[in-house]
Amino acid sequence: MTPTSAHRRRAALLALAAAYVDTCGFIGLFGLFTAHVTGNFVLIGAELVNHHDQILTKLLALPIFLVSVLLTAQVEFVLQRRGKPATAWLLGAEALFIAAAAFAAGRLPAPGRPDDLATMSLGFTLIAAMGVQNALMRTSLAGPVQTTVMTGNVTQTAIDLLALAAGRADASARTRIYNAWPAILAFAAGSALGAAGYAWVGFDCLWLAAVLVVAAALVVSGQTEKVTSGA
Repeated sequence: MTPTSAHRRRAALLALAAAYVDTCGFIGLFGLFTAHVTGNFVLIGAELVNHHDQILTKLLALPIFLVSVLLTAQVEFVLQRRGKPATAWLLGAEALFIAAAAFAAGRLPAPGRPDDLATMSLGFTLIAAMGVQNALMRTSLAGPVQTTVMTGNVTQTAIDLLALAAGRADASARTRIYNAWPAILAFAAGSALGAAGYAWVGFDCLWLAAVLVVAAALVVSGQTEKVTSGA
């Protein structure tokens, strides 16, 4: 597997997992965004206008997310200084958070209100998982293709496709299109699968998301080994 194909495969797996988790959480946790956490502010505004008082979980989403991001950045720094495979290990931690949410969902009462204990427990665990992924997308996995929010990818790809159609696209535009489309399609597929999975088996569908993140960690681990060995 070439470095480029590994990056595209990793991005597709992570985009699939992020959309899957975000959609599952949105449906099952009363409109809570777990990956696109800033979207919760829009929902808070809407609920205040509609005189809903169950907004505590959404208000706490951003602080929980930021704590996860900061801890991820710090742990990554420490692991890298010790020569450990920080990215793969942290993706493994993300998978454990998602698996923990799936496990807890089978033992807690079903979420009944936006601010009850079950909603908060599952929501904050999934937000912590997505905080790990969002942090890595700004550090060791930084690049032109994002995996937790597709707006930037879709905007850039649309501009590049226009340039391609007009005959003025350069090599960098073609490369961006080539690298972005797997993540965009995977994110769309993840949204559909997350909705279908939740409708079918409830929060048990999260086990698949954990497996997807483990697969991405294995891709990263394999690529790191190749770089280390000089292959």
